[in-house]
Amino acid sequence: MITQSVSGEALVAIDLLNHKLDRAFDHIDAGGRGVVEREDLLGLGARILVGFGESPTSVTGASLVDSFDRIWSTLSETLDRDGYFGIARPDFLSGMTAAFVTGDLYEPVFKPATVAVAELCDGDADGEIQPGEFRTMLSAFGVAYDDVDEAFDRLDRAGRGTLTVDALVLAAADYYRSDDPNAAGNWLFGPL
Repeated sequence: MITQSVSGEALVAIDLLNHKLDRAFDHIDAGGRGVVEREDLLGLGARILVGFGESPTSVTGASLVDSFDRIWSTLSETLDRDGYFGIARPDFLSGMTAAFVTGDLYEPVFKPATVAVAELCDGDADGEIQPGEFRTMLSAFGVAYDDVDEAFDRLDRAGRGTLTVDALVLAAADYYRSDDPNAAGNWLFGPL
């Protein structure tokens, strides 16, 4: 969790990042237990794979599972925890911040997971993600059906009716790392 003695815009930025990471916790904690475990994160990966009809043993599926597992291992190591024990919300926020927001592990560890998810969304490998594919992804994250269209429209800044794989990867970086309240990626999972 990001906490500092600050005022004004800096406080708003910290609140925004904490809010987005708090929501990310909820994506993983599908059962609402207040604690996430490795199986919960891998369960999110499984929901994504099932949504797209992809086997976890395919090249694409294995890439997604491996990248989610690396996120969990990195988060556990950052918190100096055994990877088989649960992580409560406050520790999740502080671990995510230390590893992926202010730390230098986003590019080597977290980004490959966002690439794997984005490439899975691009079912025909044409570099474009259609609204239905985007909806399938957000359904796995538990995003309300009514929020999906608005999220897609906000990310589709050019109004083309599709998102590129690269645009989705950049939106994820905005969502998990940006403190800019106007960043398009803030809409990745619908309104904040």
